[in-house]
Amino acid sequence: IHLAKKRALPENTIVATHMSNVGLELALKEHGIHLVRTDVGDKYVVEEMRNHGYTLGGEQSGHIISLEHSTTGDGCVAALHVLAVMLQEKKRLSELTKLMKDVPQVLINTRVSVRKDLNSIPGYTSLMDEINHKLEGSGRTYVRFSGTEPVVRVLVEGQNKKEIGRYAERIASFLQKELG
Repeated sequence: IHLAKKRALPENTIVATHMSNVGLELALKEHGIHLVRTDVGDKYVVEEMRNHGYTLGGEQSGHIISLEHSTTGDGCVAALHVLAVMLQEKKRLSELTKLMKDVPQVLINTRVSVRKDLNSIPGYTSLMDEINHKLEGSGRTYVRFSGTEPVVRVLVEGQNKKEIGRYAERIASFLQKELG
């Protein structure tokens, strides 16, 4: 938001992954900043940034990438940027972080023995359509296979933690049954 005020964000855009909390997107939107989502991994964030001339991106895991300084998430560079903003805005970190409110998020990692196109599984699309319809406007779902272990990651975000927990369990149970 600080960079947008200074007109230092190309196309007023930040890049983050699909796993980033929707609260980030809502906070940015409130300040006229666009969020472009990519697959999980610094390499996808950097690729999107390079392809479109964006300079700031990152992952929910804490990797913050400033292409002006590095092509990977560098904690020291990120910390220096945050300190600079605190000094320039004359605000404590606790004040700056109030700009974003995390939306409740449930992530379930389900072990699987088979990987296949999720949309080819009978019943998957209708289950996802049903849940996404119920979340419409107040949350989202994101399901992907891990790139490093034999699991499928089920992410559901929404305002009601109990409700999204039930949705995540339904999806995870369905996939466990189908993919063993």
